[in-house]
Amino acid sequence: MSTSEGTAVEPWGNTVRVEFDEDKIAWVHFNRPEKRNAMNPTLNREMYATLDFLETDDRCAVLVLTGSEDSWSAGMDLKEYFRETDGQPRSVQNKVRTEGTNWQFRKLLSYSKPTIAMVNGWCFGGAFVPLVSCDLAIAAEDATFGLSEVNWGVTPGNLVTRALAETIPTRDAMYYIMTGDHFDGRKAEQMRLVNEAVPADQLRDRTIELAKKLTSLSQSVVRGAKMGFRHSRLMSWEVAEDFLYAKHDQAILFDTDARTQGMTQFLDDKTYRPGLGTYSTAE
Repeated sequence: MSTSEGTAVEPWGNTVRVEFDEDKIAWVHFNRPEKRNAMNPTLNREMYATLDFLETDDRCAVLVLTGSEDSWSAGMDLKEYFRETDGQPRSVQNKVRTEGTNWQFRKLLSYSKPTIAMVNGWCFGGAFVPLVSCDLAIAAEDATFGLSEVNWGVTPGNLVTRALAETIPTRDAMYYIMTGDHFDGRKAEQMRLVNEAVPADQLRDRTIELAKKLTSLSQSVVRGAKMGFRHSRLMSWEVAEDFLYAKHDQAILFDTDARTQGMTQFLDDKTYRPGLGTYSTAE
């Protein structure tokens, strides 16, 4: 099914599962439950194609990345990443690495639609990269997180270390990288790896609540706001000023009604107060 004519072929396969609901939430599942949803080269290719497809699919206003059954993702499938590439030309190894980075970082980090990581269980190693690349994250309190690489003689792979530096305090990052100890969803919230942790039986409802909040807003404004933050934090103040004003003007250009309605209802009609609610979208 395509966004309008029903002719495009949906690209997800056996390793990625997608569901849609009436709230225009696309539930994108890591789908290798027998491997605790570990990411292999096939999943990487299918996930990139899936994200690319959903970026222009009208059934998706918010994308939720989660895992099938009782795990989010156990990280990289070590057998397929290491044993099956041992002795292969460097070009083969580089290709496998790049396919993972392409969706976990390059695609997901700059995704045009809001993204939420719903961490429902095990989240280990390489799974930290797509977790951090999502805009927001909600975890089950009893979800299990870990960076166990030191326990089997390697350093954290891919961009895991960079992802940790992006989100959690240095002392916490160093502790878990160097010891390989695991931690739960409550600790992940405390370190700000996730926005919040909730009881497992409330996880989906809380994620839906958050997704519906995002869909109630102007999508052009939400995208401009999130990309403004992601990019400007790496810029000088002078460059950031130009960039953020450009994002501001771009959002207004793409959705003039949002600004007009919001300003009118706040300044003129006084029907809502910013910070205490959202303006009413015109029918």
